[in-house]
Amino acid sequence: MSKLDRIRHFLNENKSGLAIVSDPVTVNYLTGFDCDPHERQMFLFVYENREPALFVPALEVARASSVLDFPVFGYVDSENPWQKIKAGLASTDSPIIYAEFDNLNVTKFQGLQTVFEGRFENLTPFIQKMRVIKSADEIQKMIVAGDYADKAVNIGFDNISLDMTETDIIAQIEFGMKKIGINQMSFETMVLTGNNAANPHGIPGTNRIENDSLLLFDLGVVSQGYVSDMTRTVAVGQPDQFKKDIYNICLEAQLTALDFIKPGVTASEVDAAARNVIEKAGYGEYFNHRLGHGLGMDVHEFPSIMEGNDLVIEEGMCFSVEPGIYIPEKVGVRIEDCGYVTKDGFEVFTHTPKELLYFDV
Repeated sequence: MSKLDRIRHFLNENKSGLAIVSDPVTVNYLTGFDCDPHERQMFLFVYENREPALFVPALEVARASSVLDFPVFGYVDSENPWQKIKAGLASTDSPIIYAEFDNLNVTKFQGLQTVFEGRFENLTPFIQKMRVIKSADEIQKMIVAGDYADKAVNIGFDNISLDMTETDIIAQIEFGMKKIGINQMSFETMVLTGNNAANPHGIPGTNRIENDSLLLFDLGVVSQGYVSDMTRTVAVGQPDQFKKDIYNICLEAQLTALDFIKPGVTASEVDAAARNVIEKAGYGEYFNHRLGHGLGMDVHEFPSIMEGNDLVIEEGMCFSVEPGIYIPEKVGVRIEDCGYVTKDGFEVFTHTPKELLYFDV
């Protein structure tokens, strides 16, 4: 059954005639058409009993039509998109209309309400269930993206110097990736030195790389429409024993969780496997985020690997395992790999060594 047929089957089961897809990533997932409409409107209309239609900005109509085998129509900037949708679509009297609530802002939702009279229900949970189990082809693309992430972080390692700032190293990483054909990172690359790494989402700046301290790299790339995400924390010079101890606790937590993952355990139990190690060492309050997040075409996808989530882990799920310990003004450590669930375990996409690496500068 094709992806669009799965949507149609869902609509049939739920007595609905129409699903409206508004997230560009979901449109790409369902159709293979990749487009960022920016502030303009783009919607995929999937009907229960007739062919779908794609509505895009006018400047994308030709490209979309060359990719898709169903109707594409659009609007120019000076036109009212909601009037164009109403005029361009076959009428539907469906009492229930499914839409991606997680992607709809108020403007989009109110605009769609001027076109469709049915009651809106949330399509997002069904899309999440579709995307959460990756095919062999999707996993292979993520293996390739993971290999590029390993290359990226090693470019960063090669540029560690006390003469470099955090943003200097980021520039070298991203320039190096562009030279080998990677044009887009998964998210804004993070290189954080010393106390700046004690903020889980620290902002890189003009801080020069500190000696006798830890240096954190968090990065990923987009390859063939799929993403990677990894974090490594390394030693510059000779950090004190306290910093080394924190690193080793974090590493033990990650390895424990990676070894624990298999089909049948829950997301909450995976989180606990890592969290218990950090709590027993006395640093539980400094691990202040979930253990992991799903990923695929987006860097943050369903599910969340966190306390209280009783979702049962299944073969083919892909997610991150990233324990961290962040002690303000002292030290920040995170170690992250993403991977996929196999029939009896978990295979990671990134393979840069995780024992504490030392760089003399």
